[in-house]
Amino acid sequence: MKKSYIYKGIAALAVAFSMTACDFLDKEPSNELTGQQVFSDWVTMEQFHFDTYNFLLNGECRINGSWLDAATDLAETSVSNSGTRTSFNIGNYYAAGGAAELTTPWESRFRAIRKCNMLLERIETVPQPTDIDQATYEKRKGYYKGEAMALRAWFYWELFLRYGTVPIIKEVLNPDGDLLSNYNTRPTLVEFKNFLISDLDAAYPLVMDKGTSYESGNEGRVNQPVVMALKSRILLYMASPRYAAESGVTWQQAADAAKEFIDNYGTSYKLADTYENAILRNAHNEANPEVIFYRNDVAQGWGSYGYYIDVPVGEGGNGGACPSQNLIDMYDMANGVSPFTDYDATGAPVYTSTATCPDIRTGSYYDDSRPNGGRDPRLAATVLTHGTAWNGRTLNIIRGGDDNPIGNANATPTGYYLRKYMPEAILINNHSGVSYRNWILIRYAEILLNYAEALNEVDYYGNRTTINNLLDEVRHRGGITGNMSSRTDLDSQEKMRNFIHKERTVELAFEEHRWWDVRRWGVAREALSRDIIGMDIAHNGRYSRKVAQKRVFEDRMYLYPIPEGEYWKTGFQNPNW
Repeated sequence: MKKSYIYKGIAALAVAFSMTACDFLDKEPSNELTGQQVFSDWVTMEQFHFDTYNFLLNGECRINGSWLDAATDLAETSVSNSGTRTSFNIGNYYAAGGAAELTTPWESRFRAIRKCNMLLERIETVPQPTDIDQATYEKRKGYYKGEAMALRAWFYWELFLRYGTVPIIKEVLNPDGDLLSNYNTRPTLVEFKNFLISDLDAAYPLVMDKGTSYESGNEGRVNQPVVMALKSRILLYMASPRYAAESGVTWQQAADAAKEFIDNYGTSYKLADTYENAILRNAHNEANPEVIFYRNDVAQGWGSYGYYIDVPVGEGGNGGACPSQNLIDMYDMANGVSPFTDYDATGAPVYTSTATCPDIRTGSYYDDSRPNGGRDPRLAATVLTHGTAWNGRTLNIIRGGDDNPIGNANATPTGYYLRKYMPEAILINNHSGVSYRNWILIRYAEILLNYAEALNEVDYYGNRTTINNLLDEVRHRGGITGNMSSRTDLDSQEKMRNFIHKERTVELAFEEHRWWDVRRWGVAREALSRDIIGMDIAHNGRYSRKVAQKRVFEDRMYLYPIPEGEYWKTGFQNPNW
């Protein structure tokens, strides 16, 4: 099998069953390959299947030039016409600028699901090729069927996060027919959850084991660890406050799923040696031991995947997703001590004395006049701050400096720029370098945090030692020196819960977790309607806090509105839309 199949497929096949953007099941153009043509040949069937991987989302600048985390309290985009700024941030869930996140997923996810269904329905009719024996033929059919079921679960999961339960379609609908006329009833959450888990359980014995999936040509494909990791994520969500009563999933089940992954694959996967390597070292050719599932894109240069957007203006970029002081405030000190006194259920410190600065913990040695000093090293690996040495120069984010020039509309509004996912290799030789920047979908740190969160909810006192060890594993890899056992302030289940929410936010920042986590915790209004705090830096180097942006979030925004065209077919809509 050729690697290029996974990345690109063949142009004709990439659109052979892709419908137009206005409807996920529009009729295929007459000049494209028919289903009979695709499934009458083994090679074209393989290419059709591998093209399904192209439907895995890449989160970098995909919402009209902005990241999804720029719609959370973690960042503000500096690009005035970017998608999150013209939609989510002002509470406009019908805005065209946010279509890549608000409406397009309905069409594209169902289109990908149709491809999975077609593969499952017709693969047994594909003639055996003459160059492989019967055993190999059967094994590969099993791989493809397992991958199709797992990918179908993945795409349905993405729809659920955005729109709630949606019709479960397991057959190939006729594009000449009335499409969703027979799918006007939404499944219950239990039914939807059971469908996802059954697909994953059926896929697990069919897909490749880890060793086979890492052979040349198989990079990026669904394997057994991917299936088990996705199951862990789904059960964690289903046990969370927003879903538990209706899903019937317990925290113990979520803990068991994470533990199962650790027991089965805790020696195959591990945390990378440094936090920076976990993010910048790709899984394709640099043997990143932490990445479980990723979108396997080819190496890119300056002009691709938003490099030209998310680079500081002094480097020639357009700013992009600029981390907030809200995020900076979530980082502990490097010695493991919290700089602030209290944290809420969103994981953020409580701002009590002032609207822009939390109460500083006595003895933490935090100094708000130099807010980045002495902090958790993951901060420096995630955020570019004033004075950072980067690409052979020092960032100058002082008001009027090279990276914050007066009159430049794209200069950072928060006083920070994004470093995570930004390999310096692309900047060398006058921005002529290239680098893999594979979009991480699941990594091992998430599994450890899943387990810690679930154990805390099961029994804080009984599991505290294990919880501390799990958090120490993540934090020590990040560069923190202190031990969780020394944290006398985390003396209740609630305080540990808030701490784990904070730790998860810091570790997984800009990997598209925050937007969904605050929803499953039931605290989206608190997290997503709070002011975005930034910093102004004076010429004497003094920092002063400011409100960089006001945000809007209403309870109905927990779910997106069903696209209007689909509403008229199905007759269902989400509450208050």
